[in-house]
Amino acid sequence: MLPELRELLPRLRQARRDLIEASGRVTAKVAADGGGVAEPSWFQAQQQMKTDLTRLADAGILLRDPEIGLVDFPTTRDGERVYLCWRLGEDTIGFFHGERAGMSGRRPL
Repeated sequence: MLPELRELLPRLRQARRDLIEASGRVTAKVAADGGGVAEPSWFQAQQQMKTDLTRLADAGILLRDPEIGLVDFPTTRDGERVYLCWRLGEDTIGFFHGERAGMSGRRPL
């Protein structure tokens, strides 16, 4: 999955940024004239995010931080539920953390 994630996560991050920017433009235009605003880029970004988030969910991958490309893979280790933790830019999945710990609780595999 890592090769696919290396493509999907930057695309998802950009779609999120595009959606935020388009939302700001829509809000400003509505405030200025009170009417509806056609903003195709908002719909395109929203659709891209939906597609990519659905792909992650279907694969059982949890998106933790879209800006840094942080994802978790739920699994069991030594009878305990843990998350394999991977961040965009890392070569391999080399860390895990418990259910209640976040990235700061990452430990090497």
